[in-house]
Amino acid sequence: MSDKIVTKGIVLRETQTKEADKILTVLTAEQGKLAVVARGARRKNSRIAAASELLAYSELVLFERNGWMMLDEASTLELWDNVRRDVEKLSLASYFAEMAEAVTGEESAGETLSLLLNALYALDRLDKPQELVKAAYELKLLSISGYEPLVADCAVCGDTAPAEPLFDPGEGVVLCRGCAGAAAGALLPLDPGSLAAMRHVIGAERKRMLSFELRGETLARFSAACEAFSRRQLERGFRTLDFYKSLRAQVGAFPGENDRK
Repeated sequence: MSDKIVTKGIVLRETQTKEADKILTVLTAEQGKLAVVARGARRKNSRIAAASELLAYSELVLFERNGWMMLDEASTLELWDNVRRDVEKLSLASYFAEMAEAVTGEESAGETLSLLLNALYALDRLDKPQELVKAAYELKLLSISGYEPLVADCAVCGDTAPAEPLFDPGEGVVLCRGCAGAAAGALLPLDPGSLAAMRHVIGAERKRMLSFELRGETLARFSAACEAFSRRQLERGFRTLDFYKSLRAQVGAFPGENDRK
């Protein structure tokens, strides 16, 4: 047996294999994304069962065997009980995990791990609208992953307070309506509040990322811009997001949607 490695990580995905094992995709600060075999994790009373659940954040003891990282011991640090009791929050948290997996490789991922933990904490403990947490997470994750949009001023005229601002999710820039010209109809409308929110999220420390409030149409515009930006830049959709939206459609609009009407 090789030397053991002790690290902290969160389970981004779990796959059942063999009779009672799981293969876990684990996000760690030092090693980035790891594939970890959790032998016997599905057995009753397994000592690693809790740490092998989706979104479980734990201290892990690993060792390498035949090219695989094996889970030897685990001590759970956070299971997000309030998230697990709410199917909507759980589906949104799963989307956060799928996004983190999509942007992370086998390099150090301390910022991504910290951001994911902060977003899950907000869902689990803070009284923040899910739409706000979701949009801020999407924008911040893309920004720290090398896709930061340019929203400080109009990309054409340089105005820092653009009149009727529009967001181009493909180019990742803000334009005045006048500067956008004929392309304005294909861009996403912002307002001073939603533009300020984008600037705040990009520039803020992760723990201060959600230290603001948005309502009604301003929140709707912020949310639409952040989701469209993540879809266009990553050039893919997410099944977890589709499932989350299907749940939301069954119970009504996002919090605050009634304020937009």
